[in-house]
Amino acid sequence: MDKREIDRCLVKMQEGDNAAFACLYEQTKKGVYAFLYPYYRNAWNTEDAMQDVYLKIKERCLQYRPHTDGRAWMLQIAKYHALNDLEKRKREFSADSETLAALSLPERPGTGEAFDCLNRALDGTERKIVVLHVFWGYKHREIAQFLELPLGTVTSKYKISLEKLRKNWEKEDMA
Repeated sequence: MDKREIDRCLVKMQEGDNAAFACLYEQTKKGVYAFLYPYYRNAWNTEDAMQDVYLKIKERCLQYRPHTDGRAWMLQIAKYHALNDLEKRKREFSADSETLAALSLPERPGTGEAFDCLNRALDGTERKIVVLHVFWGYKHREIAQFLELPLGTVTSKYKISLEKLRKNWEKEDMA
């Protein structure tokens, strides 16, 4: 879903169109999931966070300014939700071994393998660049502005990240 389509859906949501929300969700859920996964590092918490993010998007759609970058607006909501949620979890739980074990639930079979590889192979900035480009369709120039990095840095980190992913994937395939 491109910028114009996201903008169109968000404007229709402001008018109370639930079908526009359903369309926005279906067309962007993989990208939001991919964006949130590095924060949570497991499918259960990522899926829960994703649902919360979409509820916030629906609740806050009136705050969206039409004809701006709806993708960036949605990802900001996702980012701040994840950061606030993780900070809240940190305050709520003590660091005993039972709590730590509960927070690092094993991955469900058949889900998240690519995201696990992404997390193991890349650092935070590299992950963001790959997710923004591959799942959200941002151009390197837009990513550079979004992350406040030089364009050359984004381009080179993207190329390096793809090579790291390829090598990590091949290494894991052989294991």
